[in-house]
Amino acid sequence: MKWITAIIKPFTLDDVRQALSEAGITGMTVTEVKGFGRQHGHTELYRGAEYVVDFLPKLKVEVAVADEQLEHAIEAISASARTGKIGDGKIFVSELEQAIRIRTMEVDTDAL
Repeated sequence: MKWITAIIKPFTLDDVRQALSEAGITGMTVTEVKGFGRQHGHTELYRGAEYVVDFLPKLKVEVAVADEQLEHAIEAISASARTGKIGDGKIFVSELEQAIRIRTMEVDTDAL
């Protein structure tokens, strides 16, 4: 099993959710986060004063998938979150040692 963590732009969430659903992935966790990468934030003008926005709003999407679903999930996320502009985000993949569904006590891929 794999644990996918994707950092995406907030307005791409609906497209990412739909693409993952079409790929057969039914569950996800979404968290509002802030951060920056190579873009290092940007400056904005507000009421005549210029200020620097260091941390940009992003969403962290976390998904647990079976090994055979990994490539489909990565393809779904990257295709639906890509705008071609700086700050589109990143996808991280980690090993997932164990998953347990609390209600039924199913384990591993049965719990997903």
